[in-house]
Amino acid sequence: MKKIEIFGKNHLEKWEIERAGCRGLLVKDGKLLLSYETVTDQWMMPGGGFEEGEDEKSCLIREMEEETGLLVSPSECLLEIDEYYDEWKFVNRYFLCQATGKGKISLTQQEKEVGLEPRWLPIEEILEIFSRHEDYEGKNEMRRGMYYREFTALNELMPHILA
Repeated sequence: MKKIEIFGKNHLEKWEIERAGCRGLLVKDGKLLLSYETVTDQWMMPGGGFEEGEDEKSCLIREMEEETGLLVSPSECLLEIDEYYDEWKFVNRYFLCQATGKGKISLTQQEKEVGLEPRWLPIEEILEIFSRHEDYEGKNEMRRGMYYREFTALNELMPHILA
């Protein structure tokens, strides 16, 4: 597993708070499944944070079902991206997934408020969306950082995605 570190301009020398989660890449017919916030017009890889007692794969399987309604079988972790902003360290672990069945979407209240829904997009279009991370410089640091992270992850994992 490869590990990449990203340091935001506002990162502190020591982080005090850590949030770890898992993100899944599911490919079908040249398209990748993303989570899309219809209210904020924001894209991201499906996934989220660990719940107490979960291991990586359990977290990813739960998050993928909750956000996309699909049951998945994940690979071993292929990539970890650690991001540092302010006093935070965000750990994102990426897995390739295979769909194994249908489950049930179960969104949090916050996800409902932003209109989160699963959408399939061509990989080239997703790379284009995430490549525009610099457009958010000075306007929306959270989106800029997330798009940069997802752009980095996609480029790093492209050989696995296209295999």
